[in-house]
Amino acid sequence: MKLPRFILGDNTDFKDSIFIIHTEFPRFIIDLKDDQIEWLEDVDVENEEEFTEETNTLIKEASEFYDREVQRYQTN
Repeated sequence: MKLPRFILGDNTDFKDSIFIIHTEFPRFIIDLKDDQIEWLEDVDVENEEEFTEETNTLIKEASEFYDREVQRYQTN
């Protein structure tokens, strides 16, 4: 099965949270309420600066994905 890179999720137990699930390596779930990240696998950090830069890029891409999805819901 081919999964999308990002998946939008919510849960009524976490009313204020909107989750983005990143399905590619490194897999994680980000809570857009506070940008908290839960890593779904161990990530071996050899270069912390590079990892931080990559993480910031993924957070930005997750936020852009969310904005795009919300815009699509609003126009349909």
